[in-house]
Amino acid sequence: MERKGLDERGFIEREGALGNVGPDFRAVVAAARTAAARTYGRRLHSAYLYGSVPRGTARPGRSDLDLLLALHEEPTAADREDAARLGRELDREHPEIDGAGVLLFGKETLLGEAERYDMGWFVACLCTPLLGDDLAEHLPRYRPDGLLARETNGDLAERLPVWRARAGRAEGPAERRALVRAYARKLVRTGFTLVMPRWGGWTSELDRSAEIFGRYYPERARQMREAAALALEPVADPAVLRAFTEDLGPWLAAEYAAVVGTKARRSPVATAR
Repeated sequence: MERKGLDERGFIEREGALGNVGPDFRAVVAAARTAAARTYGRRLHSAYLYGSVPRGTARPGRSDLDLLLALHEEPTAADREDAARLGRELDREHPEIDGAGVLLFGKETLLGEAERYDMGWFVACLCTPLLGDDLAEHLPRYRPDGLLARETNGDLAERLPVWRARAGRAEGPAERRALVRAYARKLVRTGFTLVMPRWGGWTSELDRSAEIFGRYYPERARQMREAAALALEPVADPAVLRAFTEDLGPWLAAEYAAVVGTKARRSPVATAR
């Protein structure tokens, strides 16, 4: 039977665990815990890992470290600058990772109704508690349905103009590779959640996401497989960025709107995945 990441009641199982963190990444995870507590002190409600490190699939020197921090109050501009600096320091001091990203939110935003099926789901299902009280205890269980599909990735059309502008401003290979990796991840995850309600399960594995997408859209399967590969091994080719923003991206945004709808409008939050 094909595994679908669900429990016996059909809810998405929480992925990741601190016990899955490989030996190569334990030092940077410990450093992240210490740095988050030092940076925000009593204002920090909780800290979480997400991505390949807590899933146990990270590759030394190739994978990045992903953190989400929840503050008791809404973050200020200075708080966000501190988060960016924390990420840069972790990246600089730990060669076992290739970059570190820090998402920063207020606790009430993560628990609020507007984010219930986006960042709330993200915390409850994709984040591994690292420090503090787990917000997932105050969030519902989630199923791989159309509502979740719409609210998690139904914003691709809005992102495309921003993507084009960033690609046009990108300077140098390092910046273009970072954009290729970020755009590829978003496209593969959006492609997967487009078909998620039909498939009836959840996975965060990019190659598997692309394979499942391809069952429903064979005419776009090759492009999605290539995007999954580029998310892991990004290149600095401007042609790849153009293909994402002018071909695969617009098609996927239009298909998403037609099949599952678009994300409900809401007030901007501190940052975006």
